[in-house]
Amino acid sequence: MGLFDRLSRVVRANLNDMVSKAEDPEKMLEQAVSDMQEDLVQVRQAVARAIAEQRQTEQKYIKDQSEAVKWEQRAKLALSKGDETLAREALKRKKDFTETAAILKNQLDQQTVQVESLRKNLIALESKISEAKTKKNMLVARSRAAKANEELQKTLGSIDTSSSMSAFERMEEKVVQIEARSQAYGELGGIGIENQFAALESGSDVEDELALLKAGMSGGALPGTASSQPTLPQATTVRDSAVDAELEELRSKLKEL
Repeated sequence: MGLFDRLSRVVRANLNDMVSKAEDPEKMLEQAVSDMQEDLVQVRQAVARAIAEQRQTEQKYIKDQSEAVKWEQRAKLALSKGDETLAREALKRKKDFTETAAILKNQLDQQTVQVESLRKNLIALESKISEAKTKKNMLVARSRAAKANEELQKTLGSIDTSSSMSAFERMEEKVVQIEARSQAYGELGGIGIENQFAALESGSDVEDELALLKAGMSGGALPGTASSQPTLPQATTVRDSAVDAELEELRSKLKEL
C-alpha cells in the first residue's frame, strides 16, 4: 500500500470520526425531514406537470378525433354532390387526423399510467413523511431526555458526597452539643432554686434552735410551747445546788488535811 493510499485512509477515518461526533440527533432528524419535504415538493411538481401534459394530450386526441369525424362527414357531402376529387381530399384529411389521434391515444395511455404511478409515489412519500415526523418527535424527545439525564449524572458525579455527609455529621454533633448545653443550663437553673429553698429551710432550723437556747438562758418559754412543761430556769437551779454541794465537800477535805 502506497503512502498516498495510507494518508487518504487516515484522512477519511478522521473526517468520518469528526462527522460522527458532530452529528446531533435532533439536528440530523430535522434535516432529514426537511430533505423529505423538498423531495415531496419535487414529486408534487412532477405529478402536476404529468397531469397537465396528460390533459393536453387528451384535449389534442379529442380534437383530432373530432376533426376526423368532421372530414368524414365532408367526404360524404362531396360524394353526395358528385365531387369525388373533393371527397378524396376530405378522406385524406380524415386519415391524417385519425392517425394523429391514434398516436395521441397511445401517448395518452402511457401518460395515464405514469400519472397513476406518480400519484401512488406521492401518497407513499406523504405517508413516509408523516411517519418520519412522528418518529422524529419521539426520537427528539428521547434524545433530550437522554441529554438531561447525562447532565444530571455528570452533576451527581461531580458532587463530593463523602464531604457533604461528613459536614452533615459534624453539624449533627454540634446540634447535639448545643442541646446538651441547653439541658445542662436548665438543670443548673433548677438546682439553684432547690439550693435556695434548702438554705431557707435549714436557716429556719438554726433560727429555731437559737431561739430555744436564748429562751433557756433567759428562763423564758418559746412561743407555742405548753405551760405544763418544766422550764429551763428550774433545771438551772437544780444544777447549781449540786455544784455547791460538791464544792462544800471539797472544802471539808481540804480542812482535814
